[in-house]
Amino acid sequence: MTENLIAKSSITINVPVEKVWEALVTPSIIKQYMFGTEVVSDWNENSPIVWKGIWQGKPYEDKGVILKIVPEKIFQCTHFSPLSGVPDVQENYHTLTYDLSREGENTHVLLSQDNNSTEEDRKHSQEMWDSMLAGMKKLLES
Repeated sequence: MTENLIAKSSITINVPVEKVWEALVTPSIIKQYMFGTEVVSDWNENSPIVWKGIWQGKPYEDKGVILKIVPEKIFQCTHFSPLSGVPDVQENYHTLTYDLSREGENTHVLLSQDNNSTEEDRKHSQEMWDSMLAGMKKLLES
């Protein structure tokens, strides 16, 4: 089973949790640190979320559903990418979880992605999330 192949990425961003939360749920800010991705959602639990753009020269439109949203604490959603080449069935969806915690005036972000099919996929996902969180940190601290 792949539920144990979890990609985890974490970072401390030197801004208050309110600013990090805003960056997680504001499409115009997301686009600046998430590889130019356009995100469409109404940001409510059980609502769809769509990520679209160009990745490595290929257009994509990923999708999911928001599972949990607790402002300034947790954002959790499912995620499926047709670029993965696997069928669009529930067992091929990841769960992405962003956990935010205050560290004084700073914010610790822990991002996890479950259901990676191989150790190589897990490592690739972790490297991608490390890069994205580093981009968020750079943007928010500038």
